[in-house]
Amino acid sequence: MTSTRQLVVPAQHDQLARLASFVGAAAIEVGFGDAQVNRIELAVDEACSNIIDHAYRGAPGVIRLTVEIESQRQLTIILVDQGTPFDPDRVPAYAPCTSLDEVKIGGLGIHLMRQAMDDVCFEFNVPGIGNRLTMIKHL
Repeated sequence: MTSTRQLVVPAQHDQLARLASFVGAAAIEVGFGDAQVNRIELAVDEACSNIIDHAYRGAPGVIRLTVEIESQRQLTIILVDQGTPFDPDRVPAYAPCTSLDEVKIGGLGIHLMRQAMDDVCFEFNVPGIGNRLTMIKHL
């Protein structure tokens, strides 16, 4: 049986902890351990930070977070915004480097999302919805 919960918040950095906590509680309910819960929260934090910083660029907006909980099976996280869409394929791939001087800005958040979650799907300009990011983690 699947249960669905939703949280709608202003697209502001002071809401990140609230969003992560909301998802963390759902992950615990599915049955994930502490390490996996932390990774899931990190993925949501990175995704929402990207929405705030890049989709809305400081303009007012909202983030709609939906979690679908399948106990002892999986967690589905859906983030929706009406900000400016982007092409994730144009973000440079994360490449570990030997020196901090070589680190380039960008790409680490998407890398972290993909590492933490089993499935990550970006959709942009979905009619009647906006931009939608779906992330799935299997138990």
